[in-house]
Amino acid sequence: MTWPTEPGELISRQQELAHTQPTLWTPPDRLLIGGIWVCFPHGLTGPGSAGDRAWAAALVLDRGRVVGQELVTGHASGPYIPGLLALRVGPLWEDVVRRLRPKPAVLLLDATGRDHPRQAGLALHLGAVLDLPTVGVTHRPLTASGDWPADERGATSPLTIGTDQVAAWLRTRKGTRPLVVHPGWRTDLPTAIRIVSASLGGHRTPEPLRQARRSARRARGSEHL
Repeated sequence: MTWPTEPGELISRQQELAHTQPTLWTPPDRLLIGGIWVCFPHGLTGPGSAGDRAWAAALVLDRGRVVGQELVTGHASGPYIPGLLALRVGPLWEDVVRRLRPKPAVLLLDATGRDHPRQAGLALHLGAVLDLPTVGVTHRPLTASGDWPADERGATSPLTIGTDQVAAWLRTRKGTRPLVVHPGWRTDLPTAIRIVSASLGGHRTPEPLRQARRSARRARGSEHL
């Protein structure tokens, strides 16, 4: 499956994905949880453009321990357009995950699933391309709405579009803003919440994402020493 390169093409692909109903994934007893992150040069403003330098990191954790890691330095394939994140980072994320060994059982990424204008955000799209279960974790909902949960670690509350629950707030650390958990490819909301909860350490951000973010930023920094 190739990545769309034009907004209209991507919108059509998203509309197709929104009607896809893959078999739900059953998590194994022992989970290898992956995380990916991409960062761009300091000082970029606005939506960016094709060709922007980018550093992508992917890693795999086994019970909190990093057992695999991959770094790719490349370029953005387009600007950031809300609802069309795949135009900017889709190919780069696919590249870094395909290089990753061992292969994770499920992948966390900073993207939405059904909380999307066409109910097919990049968490869903990337999982379909890779044929890999995915869970999105973001700081804010894209189009859904709902009140924050209680200020207790593990508390959740629904995020809805109309009458449909498409994501959930999850309080990952007492006294901090909750994160949004998005079911992605082959995952439902209870499973997505379980996976994110299982990947928490002592920080607000799940460990696979936190450590992938740190690796990507470190790679960016090393090129400017």
